[in-house]
Amino acid sequence: MALATQKQRYTETEYLDLERQAEYKSEYADGELFAMAGASEEHNLIVTNCVISLGTQLKDKPCKVYANDMRVHIQATGRYTYPDIVVVCGDAEFIDDKRDTLTNPTLIIEVLSDTTEAYDRGDKFGNFRTLPSLQTYVLISQDKPHLELFERQTEGVWQLREYKDSGLAPLAAIGCELSLVEVYDKLEFPAHETDS
Repeated sequence: MALATQKQRYTETEYLDLERQAEYKSEYADGELFAMAGASEEHNLIVTNCVISLGTQLKDKPCKVYANDMRVHIQATGRYTYPDIVVVCGDAEFIDDKRDTLTNPTLIIEVLSDTTEAYDRGDKFGNFRTLPSLQTYVLISQDKPHLELFERQTEGVWQLREYKDSGLAPLAAIGCELSLVEVYDKLEFPAHETDS
């Protein structure tokens, strides 16, 4: 008979101490650490394309774009996560003087994968919605040209708009837009077989 083993639990302070010295990134939720996996070529190209597009559009605006390594702390739930892309407009607020854990994102973008899609759509988005500063949440498919744009309307109400193929998604909260042609630049998708 196998004995059940208890998972190691960490405080937020212990997590930050470990994470700041770790070779690999981990997210934190409810006292547990969750190692982050590597990303596919498609995922990396989409992130890079978005960062280039947004960075260019935000050049003369009071907004900053962060990719992959900017940790976000969700105070209401105690969660720490690494979104694919974060934009903050106005002064960036951090949990301490190390300036590696942001607390006030304006926009968050996640590129979906088979292993993270349910989490990005569900629990992660639920946590992000508790951030008072967050105005826009974007989910981008890496399997086909498809972008889902969630915008905060009023307290607790988010509006979804979808963009496909060569659409243009306006990001009103940061005064920019994402062209799907640019988002998917250099990506190739298999041709869909048609039924005869």
